[in-house]
Amino acid sequence: MHKQKLVVGTRSSQLALWQADFVIGELAKKYPELVVEKRLMTTKGDKILNAPLAKIGGKGLFTKELETAMLEGEIDIAVHSLKDMPVVVPEGLVITAITQRADPGDAFVSPKYESFQQLPAGAKVGTSSLRRKAQLLHARPDLQIEDLRGNVNTRLRKMEEENFDGIILACAGLKRLGFGDKIRQVLPRTMCLPAVGQGALAIECRKADKETRELLEFLNDRCTRLCTEAERGFLATVEGGCQVPVGVHAVSAEAGIRVEAVIASLDGSTLLRDALEAEVKDAQEARAVGVNLAEKLLARGGREILRSIGIEV
Repeated sequence: MHKQKLVVGTRSSQLALWQADFVIGELAKKYPELVVEKRLMTTKGDKILNAPLAKIGGKGLFTKELETAMLEGEIDIAVHSLKDMPVVVPEGLVITAITQRADPGDAFVSPKYESFQQLPAGAKVGTSSLRRKAQLLHARPDLQIEDLRGNVNTRLRKMEEENFDGIILACAGLKRLGFGDKIRQVLPRTMCLPAVGQGALAIECRKADKETRELLEFLNDRCTRLCTEAERGFLATVEGGCQVPVGVHAVSAEAGIRVEAVIASLDGSTLLRDALEAEVKDAQEARAVGVNLAEKLLARGGREILRSIGIEV
């Protein structure tokens, strides 16, 4: 007999609530007798909105409070955007399921331009991500890239109020909140590789709670799990929090998976890109592909790029 009640922890932003409700809905379909309670929480990343993420520092800006509540038994599971998850999960916790990935791309949203390429020289573009900033400046060093924080609705509002010519947001978040029609263009991967795990949801719980882990097993998507393990293996090797100028994306390939990655200087003037394809049969092998690709890029000059921004690898 499965447990009768599950307490789900989530941040209170609209997107976080959509994600939690999606998981709760899937649980209700699979286990109609299960009582699910939702607990809303606020994280450090939600509270500090007047500073760039890179300046706040620290890993787990959007996860730590939820993880503490889990370890203390206040909640049973937490639903996160996988891209917000640090590559090292706290002792006693585990990512027990990774859902099928939605569109992993970065979206160009603009009040007046149809595509990123149409932006005039000196155009003002908003993003909170060093990864996006570095890759966009590599493609268009003539642009003025400014920091833009806040949830999806806040960023869309700021775009109008602060006269941005365009902003960059994750496609998945826009589509999940019903703003898919605002996407003018999905940035080509050749220009901007996504963040680790972008588009996938991670469900975290206590490692020892085998009953809950079994309950959640049906939400695991094998292909997404293998691809994101490779991406997280890459990020762990380059010492990455969520604010490092690297992009990495893995997809299913004929033999197994293909992982592509970039390491860039903050101003975009230097950008290293490479890819690896390999057969994999489990998460451990997938992670090794990401690690190998990271080591390859670090050896090619990535280590010097990261050192220049204060990251020792």
